[in-house]
Amino acid sequence: MYNRAFSICALSGELDIYQPLRYLISVVKLCKRCDNGVRMANTKVITYAFTKPAKTKRLIIRAFTMEDLTAFFSIMNDEEVNVFLPWYTVKNMSEAKELLERRYIPGNNRESASRLAVCLKTDNNPIGYVSVSSSGSYDFGYALKKDFRNQGYATEAAQAAAFMLKNNGYPFITATHDVNNPASGAVMKKIGMKYCYSYVEQWQPKDISVTFRMYQLNFDGNEGRVYMGYWDKYPLHFIEPDV
Repeated sequence: MYNRAFSICALSGELDIYQPLRYLISVVKLCKRCDNGVRMANTKVITYAFTKPAKTKRLIIRAFTMEDLTAFFSIMNDEEVNVFLPWYTVKNMSEAKELLERRYIPGNNRESASRLAVCLKTDNNPIGYVSVSSSGSYDFGYALKKDFRNQGYATEAAQAAAFMLKNNGYPFITATHDVNNPASGAVMKKIGMKYCYSYVEQWQPKDISVTFRMYQLNFDGNEGRVYMGYWDKYPLHFIEPDV
């Protein structure tokens, strides 16, 4: 599956440069196998720092800086960007600055995740972001401003970011999408992720009931591994046919 998903001839253009990332792997514990697959109750914990940007045919994927504040505000203030995300849009530059400093600037992040800016090569200004958590789910996410959708940018960015994560020791990534946002699921499929199951969550802080589909991509050859954290946590869960 990896070779099909990450061949050099990419879906959106040839990938030309992938700079290595620094990372630290600590505390490796055994996971437990059960009837539903492999429960990653205790899993490898990875912390890392992105050092150099990755480049694709059209994009630069790099760390955020405070110089990105204006572009960051335009992303996080966009209602269409945030409609399928759990948080609300920022209302002003002050809120954007606080969020950028707290959750997106390397070294300041207290949210156990890494978030990178997705920029066009033409001007190096952020048009969106990709992210991955360092928790046991290795939850992978992405978002783009509405003006840059339906042009292959999301797939190009997600493919490059996943390639980076594999090369930095991640055993797998998961990703979830609202059933009302099938375009996000299409990106997951294009980078080689496989649908595993669905579950219903009362999403906070918006406090709405959302049905999510969970996809997974295993990097280490363990194709039988399925992260069961959401299945175990949310009582209403099921497998949809023909997803």
